Amino acid sequence: MNEYYVPEGGLPGQHELLTGRAVTTESYAVIPRGVQTDIVTSFLPHWSATRLWVLARPMSGFSTTFSHYLMDVEPGGGSTEPEPDEKAEAVVFVVDGSAQLRLDGQSHTLIAGSYVWLAPGSQWMLSNSGAERLRFHWIRKHYQRVGGVEVPASFVTSEADTRALAMPGTDGAWTTTRFVDPADTRHDMHVNIVSFLPGASIPFAETHVMEHGLYILEGKAVYRLNQDWVEVEAGDFLWLRAFCPQACYAGGPGRFRYLLYKDVNRHMPLTV
Repeated sequence: MNEYYVPEGGLPGQHELLTGRAVTTESYAVIPRGVQTDIVTSFLPHWSATRLWVLARPMSGFSTTFSHYLMDVEPGGGSTEPEPDEKAEAVVFVVDGSAQLRLDGQSHTLIAGSYVWLAPGSQWMLSNSGAERLRFHWIRKHYQRVGGVEVPASFVTSEADTRALAMPGTDGAWTTTRFVDPADTRHDMHVNIVSFLPGASIPFAETHVMEHGLYILEGKAVYRLNQDWVEVEAGDFLWLRAFCPQACYAGGPGRFRYLLYKDVNRHMPLTV
């Protein structure tokens, strides 16, 4: 059974030490789960009974391609006008509770593990249909249109219905659940789930053009970011700038898993 970390908010007590793991550098940032408190939540127009943590947003020197929200919707809450930007594509990934999604005229029930890709200009609305809080990740990006390449249609699936594929030479110790075919150049972003068994690793310092956002869904690990070793655990968020060297060891005793954003399949702009 898959597990997904769910933030609870609140505030630390006055007796707690100030020292923590939060850090922002020129090439990466770590937002630990302990700083995702009530006092740093945000609210959105046209969303009722809903708060969110903004984990990433486009800004100079930080994330340049995407935003990542962690949404918290009370029973009966939701939105009939969720997306204000007609250029935005998005992924919704549910980690707790249930929702009713109305997408391009069709209804879908979402539960933990449900995954939705929303094409730019999609007509959708979402409501918390259950008796408990609904928590989901909402990752947004401007879709980069290309002449002669059609925009793919929105779709709804789930982690349970998507096979995890072993990375070459790992005997299943390192797997990736891909919701979009990597060779499908209609898509310009991927949001995957990456899983490691205890002790498994990324055994080299990946250094590449893709910007990354990682939300730790389960477990703990030690991550190599640039020249630093950083401990991470379920509920932490990492942002990695393009070309930031990255590697990790899964710490156990259970699996280490994260939701991974990356931008893909487009020419590099020749101006900045």
